[in-house]
Amino acid sequence: MSSDPISRRFAVAGLLALGGCGFVPVYGAGGALRDQIAYQTEDSVAGFVLRGRLEERLGTAPSPRFRLAVTQSSQQRTGAVTADGDITRFNLIGTANWTLSDALTGATVDAGEVQTFTGYAATGSTNATQAAEDDANRRLAVALADMIVTRLLILSPTLST
Repeated sequence: MSSDPISRRFAVAGLLALGGCGFVPVYGAGGALRDQIAYQTEDSVAGFVLRGRLEERLGTAPSPRFRLAVTQSSQQRTGAVTADGDITRFNLIGTANWTLSDALTGATVDAGEVQTFTGYAATGSTNATQAAEDDANRRLAVALADMIVTRLLILSPTLST
């Protein structure tokens, strides 16, 4: 079976219409933020992971147009407790405050706060619990970076001037 020729015509016409109205993929060449940002994160493992994820998603800038400063914090909370009072699960709640500013003038373009959580089990040995906590901290930093990128990509069409 082949697809309906009319459906294909509408699909092609739709793609052409998007190209004609100035549609630019947010990750493609010519995107407002791709390879345009210098990052400032904390000197910590979480800051390193967050910065790496931002660079992976938005690229690195040889001559940045914008500067993104991010500060992170996290809290550990008990997630599950047995009847005997043993803690078997922890939740990490992370918050990242970010500010996107013009690299030349320092003027704030936008700012915001994102928050999410992740968890880990504490049922194994001390080493296994520490490894699980380290992994949860890394996952939390990646999730926070992804949330920041999503906010920036929503903002990016207004920055293309």
